[in-house]
Amino acid sequence: MPLRKSLELLDEKALAPYKVASKTEISNQEVIESLGTQDYIQWLLEDTEAAVDSTVRQCLLFITYYDLPDRVPHVPEECHTGVGHQRLASDSVTFEINKDGIVEKIPATYLVFASTSSSYWGMDTKFPILYLFNVNESYANNRESARFALNKNIFSKHSYFSKVEWKFFNIRFGKPVYPTKEEAITASKKLLSIILPILEKEHWPAG
Repeated sequence: MPLRKSLELLDEKALAPYKVASKTEISNQEVIESLGTQDYIQWLLEDTEAAVDSTVRQCLLFITYYDLPDRVPHVPEECHTGVGHQRLASDSVTFEINKDGIVEKIPATYLVFASTSSSYWGMDTKFPILYLFNVNESYANNRESARFALNKNIFSKHSYFSKVEWKFFNIRFGKPVYPTKEEAITASKKLLSIILPILEKEHWPAG
């Protein structure tokens, strides 16, 4: 199923208090082919309500959509280890998101990576990444559960999946700083309570 509305047309004003600081397009065709879709956005958001020096002031939001779900590619566990990062932690988390007075439990995955290069200095280079899938109007927190959800829909005429991935950070004295798990989880709940309803109502297919 195609998107109801392109991700690129996401209403920036509806993201408040988040402000879109920049938008990045992938120019490398090999990366696009590896990604498996042309339907994506990679936006840098700024939370105008967060303190200027807050570790969750900035958020890199990466959303991809697949209308031919014959596979589930590009999970952070593989992408980041493939470019020289070591995965230090992986945990399942659940967010309780209020949607028009109804609280829905949304599963996601919380990851922590660190650089494995010679410039790795330890604690200050660790960074968290979170992600989730929406598969045929339901949520999944990893590739295996997303594939399971797709397989359940094997006899349907229509199917799709979308991945929402995000990372919080800030820049201090020219260097990136990252939030603790508690800070990232709290900020994630705020972000998802805004972005998911928009995606569900305006972009992802319904029915």
